[in-house]
Amino acid sequence: MSRPPSLRDKVGVVPEVALELGHLQEQVWVEVIQKMEQVYSDLIRYEIGLEEKNARLEEAQAFITSVLSSMSDVLIVCGLDGHVQQVNQAVLEMTGLEAGALVGRPLEDLLVEGSRGALAEFSTRPSTAVLRECEVRLLCADGGASDVVAMNCSLRLDHRGRPEGTVLIGRPVGELRRAYAGLAQAHADLKQAQQTLIQQEKMASLGRLVAGVAHELNNPISFVNGNVHTLKKYMARISQYLDAVGRDDPQTCAALRRTLRLDAILADVPELIEGTLEGAERVTDIVRSLRRLSFAQPGASEVFDLAEVVQTALQWTLKGTLKGAAVMPSLHVELATGLFVRGQAGQMHQVMTNLVHNALDALEGCGDPVLDIVGGHVDDPGLSPPCRVRVTVRDNGAGIQPEHLLRVFDPFFTTKPVGRGTGLGLWISYGLVRDFGGSLTVGNHAAGGAIFTIDLPAVNNP
Repeated sequence: MSRPPSLRDKVGVVPEVALELGHLQEQVWVEVIQKMEQVYSDLIRYEIGLEEKNARLEEAQAFITSVLSSMSDVLIVCGLDGHVQQVNQAVLEMTGLEAGALVGRPLEDLLVEGSRGALAEFSTRPSTAVLRECEVRLLCADGGASDVVAMNCSLRLDHRGRPEGTVLIGRPVGELRRAYAGLAQAHADLKQAQQTLIQQEKMASLGRLVAGVAHELNNPISFVNGNVHTLKKYMARISQYLDAVGRDDPQTCAALRRTLRLDAILADVPELIEGTLEGAERVTDIVRSLRRLSFAQPGASEVFDLAEVVQTALQWTLKGTLKGAAVMPSLHVELATGLFVRGQAGQMHQVMTNLVHNALDALEGCGDPVLDIVGGHVDDPGLSPPCRVRVTVRDNGAGIQPEHLLRVFDPFFTTKPVGRGTGLGLWISYGLVRDFGGSLTVGNHAAGGAIFTIDLPAVNNP
């Protein structure tokens, strides 16, 4: 029986070489297995990455779909051939059609006859980047037409910047027109309310003015009235004496002259007449001031002394406002002479009345109220003549809160309780001073209280 062939017989090599070859084969297989494991791991990692990207893509797709579905404006996406590629829910609700009945159709098939024109031409041959405010009507499922839609059409580009189609976005004009109508009505109501409040503020200023004028007129009129009654009594005595003189009875006339005290009457008559004339002149001056302060001629402009207007406004406002007040404020008024400015004296009177009244309101509840009004000239080389007229109105009240300083001159802004103010007095004053070519500023004084400053261009003495 023969023996099986040995390794030497088969390969013709020594056993040591055969062992080395087997070891090499083993290493090759290990490397192959390692490569396969690495490839398998890479495949698993790539698969996980693809799944994550797919999930994010689905989320992005769902987000875009929800946004498109939630849009109240209609959205139509077309290709370069003018065929519809996508629409949003607003289009479906407006037309009553399904998305399958719209996608793939030419855009002009979705438009009512007479509404195609420039929009359909733009969707197939866009010549510009944007087509704005093209009013169209869409065909509905029942064959009718939708409301007018204001459509904007823009060019859609691919990732290389080449034209890929068009995007059309529109909103029903009826909705816009209703919104505009509502806005216009709200604006008209606001203007009406503003005019009403301005008139109320003017009436309040007029009321304060009338109260001051009534108090100012009361003194001279009462004086004149008393003098006239005295003169009436004197005239009765003089008439009685003249009747006796007419009867040519010297003794009776002499006795009657002593009884009626005609000598004292004759000595008193010139003073009564002088006092009456003085009261009448005072009334005339007040009426002249009222005529000068009248707003009946809005275009009239004159040169006037601001110091006189300030004094008149202060006097009338104090008498009309502080009647019956528990504590009278201490007044410090220092006004230079010759504070001539150009404009309407009545308007500046209203400004000063508002500022003084505002200061008096700030002094309510103050233990030692002080109202300080100073007026004079300040240098300003940029003007001709090179000076300005400056008037400051300061109180020693609580001052103005820092957060309110920037809003003091805003219309309707007020810190007073309901029924005490409209918030228009300072706003109107700010506008009137600006019409004079000047400025009205506000701040808190270092010693306490608020201070308002009026700067106006000075003019030469007329």
